[in-house]
Amino acid sequence: MNTNSNIPTVSWEIRGGRVLGPAPFLIAGIVNVTPDSFFDGGRLHDAKTALAYSITLLKQGADILDIGGESTRPGSDPVSMIEERRRVTPVVEGLYRLERPEGPVAISVDTYRASTAAAALDAGASIINDVSACRFDPALIDVIAQENPGYVLMHSSGRPKEMQINPQYDNVVDDVIAFFEERLGVLTRAGVREERIVLDPGIGFGKTLEHNLMLLGNVDRLMSLGRPVFMGLSNKSLFQHLLGLATADRGAATLAATVTLFMRGVGIHRVHDVAAARQGLVTAHAITAASEA
Repeated sequence: MNTNSNIPTVSWEIRGGRVLGPAPFLIAGIVNVTPDSFFDGGRLHDAKTALAYSITLLKQGADILDIGGESTRPGSDPVSMIEERRRVTPVVEGLYRLERPEGPVAISVDTYRASTAAAALDAGASIINDVSACRFDPALIDVIAQENPGYVLMHSSGRPKEMQINPQYDNVVDDVIAFFEERLGVLTRAGVREERIVLDPGIGFGKTLEHNLMLLGNVDRLMSLGRPVFMGLSNKSLFQHLLGLATADRGAATLAATVTLFMRGVGIHRVHDVAAARQGLVTAHAITAASEA
């Protein structure tokens, strides 16, 4: 008999006490409502198009939809708070109104601004995905503490405009772990519940290829902090530096990395191609489960 007792699962408590999981993995589908995101900039040019695309990702098996209104790729320019909210809020409202047998959509909003986060939560979001760890807009920590959504605590080195200018670390794994320990302390002392927090090592955010590979190769050390790892490496430039691949040609490498990291214990995967990720992860899980029989 197969009890699957040794197969890891992931659970994440988000706003309102709702728990995603326990499940072998969770998939966050990326919805960039921006003209300049590195992978799909301009394709989702308005709320109607973004909402239709979001529904497609749900049908493909997304557990979470991560909505972004400002590109944070290296070298990108910021947009105004008003423009970010204009892009994001109608999509969140439309998704929140969806009636589904499986319950409300788990909506994440990718922002570092307190005002955008507050507006998104009012509109129905239940997760805030923050590239800044509450450092770019210190008021964000008050919003997170008061509303207690799910919170993605991400490591980055500087702001997007300059973060890829000669990034350096004494030891990137040690430095990222120390960063998470410090920020977890700040957040929990402010009243954020630790069970709402997941950790994103920020692949490509102020890191060279070597830094990225060291973090990915030592992901088990990140998990020693006791919180789920939220991995966002879909189609990123590390595949250009490693394999010489153009942006449009990184799907197979992304899937290989996603499945490898799942086998190493990573539970939450932020991806562009939800259908491929689900196929790969379901297959990897089935093989793992059979080995436990």
